[in-house]
Amino acid sequence: MNAITTPLKPLFSYRKFWAHRFGPAPFLPMSRAEMDTLGWDSCDVILVTGDAYVDHPSFGMAIIGRLLEAQGFRVGIIAQPDWQNPDAFAALGKPNLYFGVTGGNMDSMVNRYTSDRRLRHNDSYTPGGEGGKRPDRSVIVYAQRCREAFKDAPIVLGGIESSLRRIAHYDYWSDKVRRSVLVDAKADILLYGNAERAIVEVTHRMAKGEKASELDDVRGVALLKPTAPENWAEVPADDIESSDEGARASGPMSVVRLPSFEQVEADKETYARASRVLHRESNPGNARPLIQKHGDRELWVTPPPIPLTTPEMDGVYELPYARAPHPSYGDAKIPAWDMIRFSVTIMRGCFGGCSFCSITEHEGRIIQNRSEESVLREIGEVRDKTEGFTGVISDIGGPTANMYRIACKDKETEALCRKPSCVYPGICPNLNTSHESLIQLYRKARELPGIKKIMVASGVRYDLAVKSPEYIKELVTHHVGGYLKIAPEHTEAGPLSKMMKPGIGAYDRFKQLFDLAAKQAGKEYFLIPYFIAAHPGTSDEDMMNLALWLKKNKYRADQVQTFLPSPMALATAMYHSGKNPLRPIRRGASEAVNAITGLKQRRLHKAFLRYHDAENWPVLREALKAMGRADLIGPGKHQLVPTWQPKGTGDNGGEGNRLGRKHKTQRFLTKGVPAPRR
Repeated sequence: MNAITTPLKPLFSYRKFWAHRFGPAPFLPMSRAEMDTLGWDSCDVILVTGDAYVDHPSFGMAIIGRLLEAQGFRVGIIAQPDWQNPDAFAALGKPNLYFGVTGGNMDSMVNRYTSDRRLRHNDSYTPGGEGGKRPDRSVIVYAQRCREAFKDAPIVLGGIESSLRRIAHYDYWSDKVRRSVLVDAKADILLYGNAERAIVEVTHRMAKGEKASELDDVRGVALLKPTAPENWAEVPADDIESSDEGARASGPMSVVRLPSFEQVEADKETYARASRVLHRESNPGNARPLIQKHGDRELWVTPPPIPLTTPEMDGVYELPYARAPHPSYGDAKIPAWDMIRFSVTIMRGCFGGCSFCSITEHEGRIIQNRSEESVLREIGEVRDKTEGFTGVISDIGGPTANMYRIACKDKETEALCRKPSCVYPGICPNLNTSHESLIQLYRKARELPGIKKIMVASGVRYDLAVKSPEYIKELVTHHVGGYLKIAPEHTEAGPLSKMMKPGIGAYDRFKQLFDLAAKQAGKEYFLIPYFIAAHPGTSDEDMMNLALWLKKNKYRADQVQTFLPSPMALATAMYHSGKNPLRPIRRGASEAVNAITGLKQRRLHKAFLRYHDAENWPVLREALKAMGRADLIGPGKHQLVPTWQPKGTGDNGGEGNRLGRKHKTQRFLTKGVPAPRR
């Protein structure tokens, strides 16, 4: 393995591949007939994806495809192929360089199954919203079919499914630790995170004849090697507690050895330790390469990619996208496209570090921003070129609505930091929390000709927002349409400490400012708070107290979110191991975490969130009695569930249906509303 010393090369500074003479395609081709129309005899790269092909920068395959096209390569798309037929993967012929395989914008298992492991019957990334158009573990299946179609074609993995499964990981759906997806897919190399830098460098070097196995000096990749590296000092992952001591002890040519797949598979506490170390080695400024043995081979993971600069972000988002689904879909509705067609992304990344969330693990903690001018140009593109536009931009944001241009005050401090969050347990004093750039962007956007309203649908980080009352006033006065989604996730300190979320007091302060701004604007607006049931570290009493808070504040959730252990998340390590990787993991001295793994308890926690649903009253009465809180059963305002049961509900029948009476509680619907990006 070579030192990771490759000089940083601007994304659009590479000498273009010879095929650039063909120019940009109206849509990247999905058939040989389209290739013939473009004058192509072959594709240099063929991208295989689990999503329908929508040529828009909210879809990963479109970004990667258009970026490679801008580098001079001919790129074809095979979208949602028949995975039982290898011929479907030969539709565009053999790629000159490689197949690029992705599960799509979502992990395929998250896309196909609920948190109760039930099969979903719809898919927002498929024409008609139809379910069943992608296989379980799509990346593995697609890679195998590519290999069957052309056994000697290199295979490059990418996208969130590969990114979150790049090392040995706990898989909720099979309830076991699985190997790196690179091993199971039998691919040549894996690119993780937002992989623009890596994909451009890898493609240019493969075009010059280099093999994937030789690209171990590229940031943001994982590959398999037969042996450990020479001339590298191995630092054992025995919980490196001090970043300064770790750096001094390891030196510039050090690699951190994670426990092997076999070790983390056999021992849950070892798994938690590996998870903790992985997350501590996630800052591009100080992360070291990782090594993890899988059988007789070594899995190499290079440090995370350097974030894109603002000019590079502008370049990526201003590539010649058609901004529409591929014409082959005809009039079929693609729900994900309908949701984002009038939205604009202004930034990437999230420094919140919520333990249950995959955004930070995939996109990183350093915010990558577009320029104000680029965002305004795209709004003009939406206005002028997107069919059906009525003057309303449906969202202007990103993973979090209000992290635009917020960053560490000192770049040297940022490069050395190993903290998992910039805002937990409190906002770091080194974080510049000014919302001024975002406020100015909002104001300029809503003043553009032909723009009636700029909506903010991305989730607002409310503990940051309270630092800028002016931002809240701007948001509420001009950018809210009846309701605003935010995600306190819980009210109790126990689960919040495991989530790395602020106390409910921050929500209360935000609500005060929100309500005041709404009143001053003469509006009647509502907050929609999202909560998680059955998160690790949550007790039955915690859920009971949350339900009481909901009733006191007159909230009734029609749909709720039960914790889903996504691959590689710190909360998933808690769920699997029963240990807390937010603290040192030491044999016999690790902090235990109450992991809600039993289906009965998970459903009880969900029932507490829907305390108002008569179907849940029997199980809640039983639980309250067992908890010694039968005093909460009755008709009083301070009580949670009544003693009677409507006919035809729950387990008991009852004294008659009293649900017809009007309730003054506020219902907040989540059906059809995108979950807030945290």
